[in-house]
Amino acid sequence: MTGAALILLMNFDSVSAQMPGFSPNQELALPYLAPVGGPSGPEAFVVRGLEPSVRTDSQGTVYVSSIRGVPGGTDLHRWYQAVDGPPNADGTLPFKYEGQPDNCGILTNGCAGNVGNTTNPGVTPGGGDVDIAVNAPAPGTNVPNLGLVSLSLAPGVTATHSTNRGDSFTVPNLVAALIPGDDRQWIDGTGSNLIYQNYHDVATFNIEVQRSNDGGQTYVNGFGEAIDPKTFAAAGNVTPTATANIAGRIQVDRSSCGTRGSLYQIFVAPDNVTENTGGMPMRSVYVGVSNDVKKGQRVFTFTDHKVFTSPAGSPGAANGTDNIFPALAVDGLGYLYAVWSDNSNIFLSSSGDQGKTWTAPVQVNQGPTVGKANVFPWVAADSNGHVVVVWLGDNTVGNSNDRATLEPGHPASQGAACSSGNTCMQEWAQWNVYMAESVNGHSSTPTFTQSETSDHVIHRGTVSTGGLGGGADRALADLFQVSLDPEHRANMAFSDDHKPHPRCSRLGSGQCGADDPRTTRLTRANFTRQLEANASIVKGGSCAAPSQFEQGEQEAGEGETQNSDGSKNDFSFLSYGSPRNGVLQYDDNSAHLHLRSSNGIASLSFSGSCGTSAGNAKVNGQSGYAFTAVACDYGSTSLDTFAISVSGPKGFTYGKTGNLSSGFVHLTP
Repeated sequence: MTGAALILLMNFDSVSAQMPGFSPNQELALPYLAPVGGPSGPEAFVVRGLEPSVRTDSQGTVYVSSIRGVPGGTDLHRWYQAVDGPPNADGTLPFKYEGQPDNCGILTNGCAGNVGNTTNPGVTPGGGDVDIAVNAPAPGTNVPNLGLVSLSLAPGVTATHSTNRGDSFTVPNLVAALIPGDDRQWIDGTGSNLIYQNYHDVATFNIEVQRSNDGGQTYVNGFGEAIDPKTFAAAGNVTPTATANIAGRIQVDRSSCGTRGSLYQIFVAPDNVTENTGGMPMRSVYVGVSNDVKKGQRVFTFTDHKVFTSPAGSPGAANGTDNIFPALAVDGLGYLYAVWSDNSNIFLSSSGDQGKTWTAPVQVNQGPTVGKANVFPWVAADSNGHVVVVWLGDNTVGNSNDRATLEPGHPASQGAACSSGNTCMQEWAQWNVYMAESVNGHSSTPTFTQSETSDHVIHRGTVSTGGLGGGADRALADLFQVSLDPEHRANMAFSDDHKPHPRCSRLGSGQCGADDPRTTRLTRANFTRQLEANASIVKGGSCAAPSQFEQGEQEAGEGETQNSDGSKNDFSFLSYGSPRNGVLQYDDNSAHLHLRSSNGIASLSFSGSCGTSAGNAKVNGQSGYAFTAVACDYGSTSLDTFAISVSGPKGFTYGKTGNLSSGFVHLTP
């Protein structure tokens, strides 16, 4: 999450060599300032373009979203060739500025005045984190849906979507997360209107997953938790000293194979419960897999698999694998690709059986980047083994957070003056954007071709990988991304702060020297794209193998009950005996009670035609509750029953029993 920079508004006055194979880096324009209280202030936010997300839909439309910081909101740029025009002669794209999608609820006339508006009100219900997702073209309109989520300080995640390629958005939903108190949301889409969202519940630090079936306006169509009960002790917020985890972006399998529709969630965490409770580094990489999401119920479970654990004494054991973020991609045949950074190098591992087994990690970065600081990895994949990995790399040996090494001649404080003179940045570490491409990514020994895709130094000094708690430079925030277009070419967007801000004399210290760390800098999303596809991409081949993770006793059910008191309630559940796992969703609208299980189930037992599951739960987003659910399968919907009892804080109790008026209960004792 990033906060907006607020300043007092005064009266303001109204490249290097291009890398072969890529378009010149182009700055995506934004207003310099966002006045608050009218065109003349009296205050304004400095507008920044941070943490850009980039998506390319199946028709080749490119979207780039970026954040200003809370409560400055998000910005969106779009290139749709049929309307915005063909690429320029040098390969750059004529992007259209689409305004601030999460500002629509602030403007009095909804979104109508937001497109191309460079003098937005300056405050929005979001701007801390942003992510976007594209869907398949909608039947009837042939226009792919565009979903967007933005993080605010309270109540949490803001969601909106567009059905006309970003020209307008729905009025934002300010409560898109079921749990109040959440962080770092990500989304991915499939079909014409399904979008999955993952985020952290900051209380437990489990990874909550919700599904939208309305293009990303609401996320109430499905629910699951990506850290399974077996892994939670090593990765959850189990004690006040726990390290917990960092999660990457959820991925939907959109391949043409039998694994299509499965969900994959990457995260990094300590290796075991002892390391977690002891506050040790996140030296292990995990991927949670959901196959039962394809059953179509409103609940689904995940089974977690360990990808890799950095050995003792390695940079990954010392620095962790959270240099940030871990990232995951799925290619056109269902192969998985996990990437991460140990701060010194970028690694990739692949799986051909839905995460059950993984190849030994290979170091992606090569040549001049080896042994230097390499952070902010991201990955995209398509076809058969076509993988692109991007990251930030510097020219100096040392940790990206080490001010003494990467910022010589400068006190260890953001924005402080040079120890001597005012040009110490000339000696600082220099950062560029790199991309490595492979056409045999799921080989045990994949081959990568590395390119430097920034055509100038984009940043100097340190790059923090500690998020809001980091002590190094957060000018580039925490991430950037890459996507692949329908022709298999890479599109990437990254933040850049190499230039002094044009209003620097009236901002911050008032200094404007290009090499002076006190100078307020212009931070903007930059875009570049691969001009030609790799001719060696393999488009056919064998699918990745599907895997079955759950065995033994099982129960499943979903439907509506007609209770003895005349009320009707909705339920959905899945429970497994080996490995023990489960999920329950229960809603009683008449009692204003909405229950979601927490951290799987504690027990599962069977007696005759009935199955009983029990565990912890959140009620109306609050922890501290426990449930027992009894489902009975008597062979027909009208005879099947579902009963639930709930206990909670301050002597809270609740119970309902009823026959099913619709739905099913299936038991496999």
